[in-house]
Amino acid sequence: MENKLTHHLLWERLRTGDKDAFFDLYKALYYPLVNFGVRVCADADLSSEATDLVFTTIWEKHETLNRVDNVEAYLRTFLKRKLLRILERKKKLSIALNNAGADGEWMEMSYEEFIVKVQSDELVKHQLKNALEKLTFRQKQLIHLKFFDGLTYEQIAEQTSQTIKTAYNTIYDALKVLRKELKN
Repeated sequence: MENKLTHHLLWERLRTGDKDAFFDLYKALYYPLVNFGVRVCADADLSSEATDLVFTTIWEKHETLNRVDNVEAYLRTFLKRKLLRILERKKKLSIALNNAGADGEWMEMSYEEFIVKVQSDELVKHQLKNALEKLTFRQKQLIHLKFFDGLTYEQIAEQTSQTIKTAYNTIYDALKVLRKELKN
């Protein structure tokens, strides 16, 4: 209980820009957080790196931090989310390298080819962004729920207080708009 109160007081001082409080909190919670991170990802180096990123982030954003009752629990949640994002990025990178490396394409690509590929990827992103701007708010919301959150039509209908048929039709109409915009 005493540690919880100490951490809370250090957190409040940190929020006002007190560097000493930041370093004291870092010293008090660094190893417990690293150990927690190792239990999450089974990688000590990654856990240590992510813990450093968590502390760097809280210092950079100290002026906008909210009050926290249980600082250690808050930082554990922050660390866990950071680790999961890092692991997801590494997984995506590994898949991309394996797919590109399967035929040696990424090794043989010249600098000019690489630049063209990056620019074409940027063009696709730009076209998709413009196409998404043509959708209504409700269409964007339902597209996000369906394709980014992976919800079923039933779950979407329940979450947005619509019928399943309305959710289906809204997504269908949105996809028609996107197809039309992306063909141009």
